[in-house]
Amino acid sequence: MNAAATDAPTETADQEADRRASWVFSPLGRSLAPLRRYWRDAVVADVDHQAVIAKVALECPATARYFLMVMMSAGIAILGLLLSSAAVVIGAMLLSPLMSPILGVGFALATGKQKWLRISARSVALGSLAAVLFSAFIVLVSPLETITEEIASRTRPNLLDFLVALFSSIAGSYAMIRGREGTIVGVAIATALMPPLAVVGFGLATFNWTVFFGALGLFVTNFLTIALTATLMARLYGFRTTLSRRQGWFQNVGIFFIFVAMAVPLGLSLRSIAWEANAQRVVRNAIQAEFGARSRISEQSIDWESEPMSVSATVFTPEFDTDANSDLTRSLGQQLGREVTVNVEQFRVGADPGAAEQAELARARAAEQAAATERQIAAMVARMAMAAGVDRGDVMLDRDTRRMIASARPLPGLTLEGYRELERRVAGKTPGWTVVLRPPVQRLPAIELGEKGPTGAGSVSEGIVLWAAQRLELPIVLTGPAPQTGALAKRLRDGDAIVDEVIEGPGPFVTVQWADMPR
Repeated sequence: MNAAATDAPTETADQEADRRASWVFSPLGRSLAPLRRYWRDAVVADVDHQAVIAKVALECPATARYFLMVMMSAGIAILGLLLSSAAVVIGAMLLSPLMSPILGVGFALATGKQKWLRISARSVALGSLAAVLFSAFIVLVSPLETITEEIASRTRPNLLDFLVALFSSIAGSYAMIRGREGTIVGVAIATALMPPLAVVGFGLATFNWTVFFGALGLFVTNFLTIALTATLMARLYGFRTTLSRRQGWFQNVGIFFIFVAMAVPLGLSLRSIAWEANAQRVVRNAIQAEFGARSRISEQSIDWESEPMSVSATVFTPEFDTDANSDLTRSLGQQLGREVTVNVEQFRVGADPGAAEQAELARARAAEQAAATERQIAAMVARMAMAAGVDRGDVMLDRDTRRMIASARPLPGLTLEGYRELERRVAGKTPGWTVVLRPPVQRLPAIELGEKGPTGAGSVSEGIVLWAAQRLELPIVLTGPAPQTGALAKRLRDGDAIVDEVIEGPGPFVTVQWADMPR
């Protein structure tokens, strides 16, 4: 901090700068000299430079408190993004301590303090890394991995984001210089430094590199804009620098070119977003004009990346329009100047003005029910995967026949009876579905016989044999007393077990083996 603390510029240095400017830019320099003197005497002289430097530098080191607040802010941010809750995301912005070291980078660049610059840059880098990794960890352990609207909105930085960061940095730097720290709260909300890092963590955890690099671009835009604007503000308010006059000019020119380098692609991105917004309006108007005022558009989506561009919509209409898709394809192609394919799903409703609303409400309820069903299926697959000891992707799901199948991994000490019990538990929590848990190939139990057939324990063993044979679909061999073993073979075949061979042998047990296993 001592290295960062400096004295305010002296009047002699400012007067010398005025003379140089007047000599270089005469007569423009001479006409601006009164304004420069006013700024120096009435504005810059009123700033306690040493106190400001000490205040900014105090919040720059990466302390334990700093990392704790970064991780808590990142955790709240990613949860708010997954829940698509703007209020929760705003709470994360308020906790984020990233603004202070970023401002520290700006002030360090302005004053030429290399040690302060290293400390601030290190804090930003480590804090950003901690936020990304903690967010990715939460996504990995969370069942929610859907790209919500809050997440998607932070994957396409544009010129407006640049201007938000620019104005926010001016406000934040001014607040620090003039002792208005309360303004920093609003600046933290406006710049939204933590949510983009949380989205970077989301992209990393889900291996979605489009989301990852889009959010990273937004964070880098915010970081560079805030830091470099803070540099210009510090120089404007007369913070003394160790840089030479030549180095200062190079720094100013470099900042200008960095701003231009960011503004050009961001401007192009904004232009693309504006075109898409206009295209959305054109598509909606064209669909409404095609079906008339009595129709109602329920849903509309556009796939911008497809070639040709794909437009799909749902319309509630009192009359079917069989030529709607072809008419709209031709019309939109002319209006948008791009090849388009249109697929409009039509639902016929009565001419009553409230009929469309009722149909849309019914459709919304059906969609909600479908979403609830999908959540139930996801929970069902998770239970099956846990029971089988496999990943969710290894669980086969047949929605048409409502059948779920998984092959279990061998678990030490777990018998065929244990695997059958696991299947029974999953099936008990999955009504309406057929659950098939295929066990690993194990030794089959012998079936104990009584005078008239299997004993109680033998009946249990017979059930286990039948279940395993059905699940694995492998042939079995029975060895035991002829009359009872033959009857047992018939019962097993009636249960769809494949009995390959029946061998006469001594009682009072029927031994059961897999046909392909050595006897």
